Amino acid sequence: MAPAQQASPPPILSVLDTTLVAPSPSAGAAPPESSLPLTFFDVFWLNLPPVERVFFYRLAADADVPAILSNLKTSLSQALHAYYPLAGRLRLTPGTADRYEVYYQPGDGVTFTVAEYRDDVDVDELAIDQPREIIRIAPLAPPLPKGGAVLALQATVMRRGLAIGMAVHHAACDGATSTRFLHTWAAASTGAVGPPPPVIDRTLVKDPTGLYDVFVKAKPTAGEMDRVKTWEHRLLATFTLSKEEIQRVKDVVASEAGRRGATPPRCSSLVATFGFMWSCHQRTKDTGSTGADPTYLLFPVDHRSRMKPPVPEEYLGNCVGIATHAAPMDQLAAAGAGGLFIACTAVAAAIDEAVRGIGSPETVALWMHRVREAGVAGMWTVAGSPRFRVYEVDFGFGRPAKVEIVSVARTGAMAVAEGRSGRGGIEVGISLPAAGMQSFQMCFQDAIDWLHQ
Repeated sequence: MAPAQQASPPPILSVLDTTLVAPSPSAGAAPPESSLPLTFFDVFWLNLPPVERVFFYRLAADADVPAILSNLKTSLSQALHAYYPLAGRLRLTPGTADRYEVYYQPGDGVTFTVAEYRDDVDVDELAIDQPREIIRIAPLAPPLPKGGAVLALQATVMRRGLAIGMAVHHAACDGATSTRFLHTWAAASTGAVGPPPPVIDRTLVKDPTGLYDVFVKAKPTAGEMDRVKTWEHRLLATFTLSKEEIQRVKDVVASEAGRRGATPPRCSSLVATFGFMWSCHQRTKDTGSTGADPTYLLFPVDHRSRMKPPVPEEYLGNCVGIATHAAPMDQLAAAGAGGLFIACTAVAAAIDEAVRGIGSPETVALWMHRVREAGVAGMWTVAGSPRFRVYEVDFGFGRPAKVEIVSVARTGAMAVAEGRSGRGGIEVGISLPAAGMQSFQMCFQDAIDWLHQ
């Protein structure tokens, strides 16, 4: 007898409206038909799930919500005029077997959904650091429509607030481009001066040695990079390192290097944060592995300024490479100075190798191999960056109360952003099952307490 099917839980959102928002015309004409071929930087992400962000905003009691929603649509159309490829779709280039492109034609647009959170949920119930069920937050980011769409947006009304959700296909652009688009949209919404327009020219990424062919044959499958299989039962929480705590990590690492007679690693604020979180994360795991077993941290590095010739900051597309390095599990998990030194040394080495390697096509060609090697051994990945300034995305009703990368619930990555207090800290979003989250909270707090001794 077949087992009885469990009833699906009721949806937490009511969809009020779905609109296709096209780029605004200039001089009465829509942006021209165009095809942006994927580069080797882009094709790496072809099969991966979209990056999903949610921005929570508090609204005044007398806020005119219909006017806000109308303005969001109008300003979205204006922002898409400069970023019109994001209104297009990803497709196999006609007449080819393995060439892909982002294709836009007049009439294309971005799906903009307006929804309402059921059960009278207050924005401050969700825009908090404490663990929350991911199923309460994930629906605030829209799914990408079928047919190759690369961007979808959603505004969800809730009590005393609004959530703006975004889903973007990583093969179309990296985080620097997608967040620059958000800043452009926000500026159009308020009438402020926005960032410089994007540079839409894929010929800026040179590929004289045929790296595209290497990458398109070896690109990871969704299964290889989708690290979490049962994300629905996970929690999402945020952990913040203050500027002072980050400096303390740097001091501890330098002191431990001196004690060991080793050269101290280049310990930037990002290295210190990654190292601190990676050591805590490993300490929460009970894998039964021996100390000789390696585990990897894998994170993106922006190469725009390092390309020859350099690629403009405003380049629309992907220009990030992979940085990764291993550390022995038992040494990484050690409490105190030992674990921090091992972690930060490995993170700094990953950055040094990535920066040196971008000038070597042979090294770049090994990215896929290194990702697979890390995946087999065990890895933790990173999404986001403090440089994206997500807490400055103001649509006219204030800075975000909270920003989440909800897709980390699927990928298992840590989500990184600048601290929203504006005092130089860095915040990290973590998604784990309930037991793992409790363990991580204890490890994190113990490590923070140790820093303050």
